[in-house]
Amino acid sequence: MNISTNLESAALYFPLLPALCENGQEITYRAFNEKVNRVATGLLASGVKPGDLIGLLAPNSTDWVIFYFGVLKAGAVAVTFSSLLSREEMTLLIQHANPRFLFATEDKLGDIQNLRGGGGLEKIICQNGELELQQLMAKGSGSFKALDRDRADTAAILYTGGTTGTPKGVMLTHENINVSSHNVAFSERSTEADRALCFLPFNHVFGQVHIMNATIISCGCLEILPAFDLDLILDITQSGRVTKLFAVPTVYTRLLNIDGIKEKLGKVRYCFSAAASMAAEIVRQWKEQTGRTIYEGYGLTESASAVTYNHYYHHAIGSVGTTVPGVEVQIRDEHGNKVEQGEEGEICIRGHNIMKGYLNNPEDTRSAFWDVNWFRSGDVGHVDGNGHLYIVDRMKDLIITGGENVYPREVEEQLYARPEVEECSVIGVPDKEWGERVVACIVPKPGRKVVPEELKTFLKSQLSSFKVPKEYIVLSELPKSPAGKILKREVKKKFLEGTTAVAKGGTERSQRPRRSSKS
Repeated sequence: MNISTNLESAALYFPLLPALCENGQEITYRAFNEKVNRVATGLLASGVKPGDLIGLLAPNSTDWVIFYFGVLKAGAVAVTFSSLLSREEMTLLIQHANPRFLFATEDKLGDIQNLRGGGGLEKIICQNGELELQQLMAKGSGSFKALDRDRADTAAILYTGGTTGTPKGVMLTHENINVSSHNVAFSERSTEADRALCFLPFNHVFGQVHIMNATIISCGCLEILPAFDLDLILDITQSGRVTKLFAVPTVYTRLLNIDGIKEKLGKVRYCFSAAASMAAEIVRQWKEQTGRTIYEGYGLTESASAVTYNHYYHHAIGSVGTTVPGVEVQIRDEHGNKVEQGEEGEICIRGHNIMKGYLNNPEDTRSAFWDVNWFRSGDVGHVDGNGHLYIVDRMKDLIITGGENVYPREVEEQLYARPEVEECSVIGVPDKEWGERVVACIVPKPGRKVVPEELKTFLKSQLSSFKVPKEYIVLSELPKSPAGKILKREVKKKFLEGTTAVAKGGTERSQRPRRSSKS
């Protein structure tokens, strides 16, 4: 099994249909497959062997997709990194994965050149790198059949969560991605006539599996944008080129504020939201204004996306749907026991979509499962009598803001490096536009003053921009357990209730928290 054979099938069935489109330039499935063949054979000619790890560190592009499938056709493993990583984050993850080759953009060269050698990174493939993509393709052949791999072999590694401590590189097998891609295409009734707009990053499971792989498996066309650009998105939809729109809640919230949004969606027949829970009111407003339904589902990087789907036949607002074919969900208590229907507990998942494990991290891999093959999601939910899954809360402290994942500990460790910070707790609080916004609650050291703009400037130099808190709340103390552990849930509760003794600029007041200006 090799998931790149899905591309070969599409090139056989629909050789002249458009496969990829970027900046109005289309590539047919025949041409797409030939370019991928050249990358695959070019990599093999350069010494790449099946099972080797090959990195991708670049924003969305046609070349990204071609290189990704070339890696897979060669039997190697695609390790996909976010192009938004800071230099420190990038270094940590690349050193953790230790890929042999790295496909990147020229602007990253200064940050990654020092990672070459030492038994690790051998070549950087980019403009002015050791090898340019066109040079690599010139070494290869346009005719090639994907190397056969075992279904349990790793196809791609996607990084999830924070980048401090031990990074979590999720190893997804050829079977994992194949099963989820088929389930997405089936659930969405995808066909070769569909054109899917993708501005969400390909390094993320939503962009890579749910959108990219599922579109290719259904022989549709992928309309590629390097990043979110509202004006450009509307230009494309209004042109009538796109039939499927994939976004996160914050994007749908913005679109609702645009006059004439129904007409500007053009021929969009299908809308899907992921990465964070969608407010039921937004779903209702979208239906009223556009006549279209926002479909949702539930999935994680570790499940190769699809676990449940809120489908055509019975769309239940507030639910994330029922399980997709071949996937099971159980709700279990803290001891791993299955709870009664309707009771809340941890969402546990079993199926051929569940990851192989975390790269170089056997301890976290073991702790991620009950009974060997029931994956522990870390999310709290319940299932109703019709099999609909409802997400109640996250057991973990993960914050999802604008569809991006932020782990509080990562931000806190950077804050603790500041001389004015005595204690801190980073929380996510509800936000109509972003889903959640990142808030830093800080106890300053005696005689020190917290200046929000200085903290923002510092954090922006250390972290990706979406991880930088939008608000900085100065507190006289943080709630703690008898053992001295900061109680994050209590911090969040007091913030929302407005009963914490708070000071802005250092003057203590018993009132609703006063916030710094948002950025």
